[in-house]
Amino acid sequence: MTQTISYQIEGRLYLSITNRCTLECAFCPKTLGHPEVKGYDLTIDQRPTAAEIIQSIGNPTDYPEIIFCGFGEPTIRLKVLLEVANFIKSKGVRVRVNSDGLANLVHKRNVLPELGKYVDALSVSMNAQNKAIYDQHCQPALPNSYESMLDFLKQAPHYIKDVTATALDGLEGVDIKACEALAFQCGVKFRSRMLGRVG
Repeated sequence: MTQTISYQIEGRLYLSITNRCTLECAFCPKTLGHPEVKGYDLTIDQRPTAAEIIQSIGNPTDYPEIIFCGFGEPTIRLKVLLEVANFIKSKGVRVRVNSDGLANLVHKRNVLPELGKYVDALSVSMNAQNKAIYDQHCQPALPNSYESMLDFLKQAPHYIKDVTATALDGLEGVDIKACEALAFQCGVKFRSRMLGRVG
């Protein structure tokens, strides 16, 4: 079976470019052994090249928006992400990245200026109103992940126009109102997602 690189949900195209992640979220379908979204199996046997990802897209103008989002953190493969995003933008199509917000921590520099060249919208999984709840549910591999994610959120609007923080409604200990207030303090929008609803 050919692995799924691109998949459609409600007329938008999503790109799954890696299975690697800086978090091991207890609520993630991949962590739970079910790497599936809306009937698409996002199991990755080998990480696709930029050329393979571009080929999987077909004609970008068939979609109003193309989103980097799978069961891995797309910014880990920053060079590939930027190459593909550049191709998409060259066709005049909106680009969104769904991220854990840890790209600066991973790459040890501010990558937002690079992302800002090609990315129109950024959605960051805040997931919790404080470090203790975040660490409990997200199980980060790197120290200071929660603080780094918040710093990323604060900096992001200087480079990317449309920035949204998200959190899961229904996750134990998560205060959605407090998450929303924290997002506004960071200068970004907020959207709550429902626990167990993927895609």
